[in-house]
Amino acid sequence: MSKHIQLISLLVACSLWSLPKPAQAQAFIPHTVQIDNAQLEKQGLGLAQEAAQLAQFQQVEPALIRARLASKLAPQNDKVWWLLGSLHLQNQEFDQAVTSLSKAQTLNPKNPEVQFALGSAKFQKKDYQGAITHYQAGLKLKPNYSGGFFDLGNAYYMLNKFPDAIAQFNLAINKDKKFWPAINNIGLIKYEEGDVPGAIQQWQTAVSIDKKAAEPLLALAVASYNQGDKQKSLQMGVSALRIDSRYADLNFLKENLWGERLLSETKKFLALPEIKSASQPQEETPTR
Repeated sequence: MSKHIQLISLLVACSLWSLPKPAQAQAFIPHTVQIDNAQLEKQGLGLAQEAAQLAQFQQVEPALIRARLASKLAPQNDKVWWLLGSLHLQNQEFDQAVTSLSKAQTLNPKNPEVQFALGSAKFQKKDYQGAITHYQAGLKLKPNYSGGFFDLGNAYYMLNKFPDAIAQFNLAINKDKKFWPAINNIGLIKYEEGDVPGAIQQWQTAVSIDKKAAEPLLALAVASYNQGDKQKSLQMGVSALRIDSRYADLNFLKENLWGERLLSETKKFLALPEIKSASQPQEETPTR
């Protein structure tokens, strides 16, 4: 499992809702420009709040329009740039995301969420060493964040630094015992290294934590099938694809960091008639 680019978090939106209101114009201010600037900033923060609310309802394009304008009206507000960068990240506009998030970082170097977002943007640009730098910086500011260790582990994974990746995944698990994506990814590494029993154990643990986790369930099915447990493996495979049919797509699996060995075995597994039928869209029974 890789880090999925998610819709801008509630944390971002809530932080924008709680932005301090700009100082109101006093009864008498001799310089009209100051009044105009204050009013422009106030309008910018209002637009940013609208953008955050739109983002919560997955209306990314109208949110981006407002956030871009907000960044022009309130250019010294780090949260506005953070919002704009997060929206670009959600929209897979990674260069623009890096530009906006870097501006937010310059204005407020102490925000760990900006560091993690920059790490995500660099990761998507395949700049894994750059991603590592930002994830590490974020973890210095927020050392108990399991997701940060997970993301850092994924970046090491992409550089084939498997011991470092496993170390970070274990740190994520130490922070959150039920953080099954990290357990799952340790299984991915073990499988590629030829430790099939070790991989199976990791995926069994992940599934025991979340029975609706399609990814470790499918990986467990593939590995177990090749170990000779045919019937149970087919049942697990069918269940996994009925939970989430996206895992029948090898490209989707590759995006989720499945290695070549597991992908090769999964390709054969997905071609089995029982599994192939499970990955097809289910016909709805007409209601009377």
